[in-house]
Amino acid sequence: MTVEEAREFFDAVPTVSRKLQTLMDVGLGYIRLGQSATTLSGGEAQRVKLALELSKRDTGRTLYILDEPTTGLHFADIALLLEVIGRLKGKGNSIVIIEHNLDVIKTADWIVDLGPEGGDGGVRLSRKVALRKWRRLRGVIPGSI
Repeated sequence: MTVEEAREFFDAVPTVSRKLQTLMDVGLGYIRLGQSATTLSGGEAQRVKLALELSKRDTGRTLYILDEPTTGLHFADIALLLEVIGRLKGKGNSIVIIEHNLDVIKTADWIVDLGPEGGDGGVRLSRKVALRKWRRLRGVIPGSI
């Protein structure tokens, strides 16, 4: 039975239904119940962890820190992830995302660009800019200034 099928089956059991819906929200409706974790891709495993976190009681005062959450995700799955992040933000939570994917960066309220390199060379704050200002920089890629 898939997560999606189980969601329909347990529709009358809210505690189970909500957890299954969270898995569907992150694009895992096709996963089979009882499927071994070792058979999941890196992106699927990351979304299972995200779904677990999202299924916890929301206080609207949680700080989520996501380190490259789009790694291994298909474009459609990235869109689902962004929807989930938008809902978290809409409930008053704060989200810090370390990311290189420009589609994700474009959704930020604030961008903090560290650089100019990784590791020891990346400890300097290149810029902190509100998204609306970043968009005006037309064509400027983070890290290129």
